[in-house]
Amino acid sequence: MRLLPALSTALLIAACSPQAGAGTAAPATAESAAPAQHPISGLDIAPLAVVSDGTRHEFAVEMARTPQEQAKGLMFRTELGPNEGMLFPRTPPDVASFWMKNTPLPLDIIFIGRDRKILNIAANTEPYSLESVSAAGLTAAVLELAGGRAAELGIEPGDTVEW
Repeated sequence: MRLLPALSTALLIAACSPQAGAGTAAPATAESAAPAQHPISGLDIAPLAVVSDGTRHEFAVEMARTPQEQAKGLMFRTELGPNEGMLFPRTPPDVASFWMKNTPLPLDIIFIGRDRKILNIAANTEPYSLESVSAAGLTAAVLELAGGRAAELGIEPGDTVEW
């Protein structure tokens, strides 16, 4: 019989507690706190901004962190939205060199220095080309955007990249 008062108290507390969907947010879970993942690559998506002449250009970029992810990059991809891209962090910084093997989309390949300023841009690279395009110095990261997007937005060497 001692169980009955304890059960009544538990039911009363549960009935008075706020319910998810009843004007309150559900508590954060590990799943809801996880970064978004790209539906094709499965890579984490992170916000990135390029600051150019006081204008902030926002992008959602796939993070190619491992050597395997970086080797694949945007190969075989047939779509890349205007505010999408892929970021290749370089640890340690090096003089990065990229090619377009198995990449059907023209890309702007943006080389970013250790100070997070754009070193140089290989604009509108030729799809499927095996010709290398290289950084003009030590590279902390490389950003790939849809071909022509950098020129369209006025992004150029010296602009700052934040991620």
